[in-house]
Amino acid sequence: MQFGDEPESGNFRDDTGRGFAGFGGGGNMLGCLLPLIASRFGIGGIVILFVGYFLLHSLGGLGGGTQQPVSQQGASAAQSRLDPNTKHFTLQVLKSPENVWTKLLAQRGIRYTPAELAFYNEEDNSGCGVAQSAMGPFYCPTDGDIYLDTEFFGELAQKFQAPGDFADAYVVAHEVGHHVQDLMGTLDQAHSAQAQASSSAGNRIQVGIELQADCYAGVWAANARTPEGQPVMQQGDFEEGMRAAQAIGDDTLERETQGYVVPDSFTHGTSAQRMNALRTGFQSGDPAACDVQKLESPMAG
Repeated sequence: MQFGDEPESGNFRDDTGRGFAGFGGGGNMLGCLLPLIASRFGIGGIVILFVGYFLLHSLGGLGGGTQQPVSQQGASAAQSRLDPNTKHFTLQVLKSPENVWTKLLAQRGIRYTPAELAFYNEEDNSGCGVAQSAMGPFYCPTDGDIYLDTEFFGELAQKFQAPGDFADAYVVAHEVGHHVQDLMGTLDQAHSAQAQASSSAGNRIQVGIELQADCYAGVWAANARTPEGQPVMQQGDFEEGMRAAQAIGDDTLERETQGYVVPDSFTHGTSAQRMNALRTGFQSGDPAACDVQKLESPMAG
């Protein structure tokens, strides 16, 4: 990818090195649990939230709302553990979809208000409860922020064998896609439907939300330009994203971790679905092409 002289986004905070300040109220965490599940990139295990909640509750960590509010100030320069190169690349990536979605949503009469990206390491606090690196990157609709432990980029490259700058950019663009869904009211509609659905039906709703975010990432990539007007995407970039989409499909991950596949448990889509969604967005460059029902059709056994 080539961002040229694309400036960095200023919509971020550096929480690395800040340390873990604990949950807010337990009710807030559980109340936001469903939106959090609806907004992860797809690799982390949401079970961590349940384990963390009950462990801290048993230790008194969630008692009575008596904890002090968590400061929203980022880490100082001396405390920061954020790699400067990772920061620069990620914030250039973040700025690009801000530009693209401002234009695309304006065509629909919607004002794009940027999400803030919180860099953290290991653990952080969010409006949806605890942020843990093992959960993977996620978007929290409660505070409208994106949470990213940048060590995840290394995990994507090494553990999941999906290296490359567009693979990393795809992660950020997917979460921005959730923010777009939030601005359009799509997340609220999905969460309302999930609240009244069975577990398996709720998962199917979830899959549609995640595939649309993948598609929106492709839409961004198709429209991304440098300040000089040149395409950001270069030869080989799209293939990097497709390798990442294949590596994080629910069916692929389940085969690798447990040796068999349980389709009713899928929350993000199969490898075939995720690849198709990213391809659809990239080939069309049009958000209207990201129709959930069409994106759900390709299945991998």
